[in-house]
Amino acid sequence: MILAAGRGERMRPLTDTTPKPLLEVHGKPLIEYHIERLAAAGIKRIVINHAWLGEQIVQRIGNGSRFNVDIVYSKEETALETAGGIKKALPHLCEHNDSDAFLVVNGDVFTDICFANLLENLREHVTGLKKELLLAHLILVPNPPHNPEGDFYLHGCNVSKEQSGDTKIEQCRSNKYTFSGIGVYRKALFDNISQASQRLAPVLVDAMTKNQVSGSLYQGVWVDIGTPERLTQLNAQR
Repeated sequence: MILAAGRGERMRPLTDTTPKPLLEVHGKPLIEYHIERLAAAGIKRIVINHAWLGEQIVQRIGNGSRFNVDIVYSKEETALETAGGIKKALPHLCEHNDSDAFLVVNGDVFTDICFANLLENLREHVTGLKKELLLAHLILVPNPPHNPEGDFYLHGCNVSKEQSGDTKIEQCRSNKYTFSGIGVYRKALFDNISQASQRLAPVLVDAMTKNQVSGSLYQGVWVDIGTPERLTQLNAQR
C-alpha cells in the first residue's frame, strides 16, 4: 500500500493544486518511483489511498498497466490519517493475499531502497522467531536534520519507544532512529481500531509495549519531502 491521502499542509502552496505524491523529483512524480521499485520487487498488486485532489492521482497513475502491476484505489472523503486509511483499505490488502502481512510506504518520501531485498531480509529475520507474535516490522533511518532526536529505539531487532533500562544512556541515544514511513504490517495490528481518523504511531507504540514490533536500519538514500525547501534541495542533487 502507498499512503497518498494527506493534505500536505507544510508543502503549501505547492499542494494547493497538486497532491503531494505527484510532486516531481527530477521530472517524475514521487509516487511513480515507489510503484516502479515495488514492481521491480515482484509485487503485482498495489493499493493507493487518496483524498485531497485524489482524482489527479487516479488520472495520472491509472490502473497500473504501464507499470505491469494492478493498482486499486481506496478513496477517502476526508483523509483518515495513516492507521485509519490502512484500516479502511484492509479488504483490498487482504484480497488475493496468501498471508495476512502487507508492505506500506509513505507516498511523500524519496528513497532508493530495494523492496525485494527488504522482503527477503524480513523472511530471514522472522525465521526462528515467534513470528506469530510480531505485528509489525519497521524500517528505520539515521536521524535527518529536521528530526535530530529520532522516533524509536532499536535494540537488536526489537523496536521500542522508550530506552532500555539496563543500557547506558549514551548507547541508547546512538540507537534511536527515525521511522522511514516504510513498514510491513499484519492485519491483526489494526484489529482494535475503528475506520475513523487515527494516526499509526500510537498503534505502533502500543504494540511495542508488548514486544510485537521488530525493525532494521536502512542507511541508503531516504528523504522526507516535508517542505518545499527539501524538495528544491533534492531536485538540485544529481
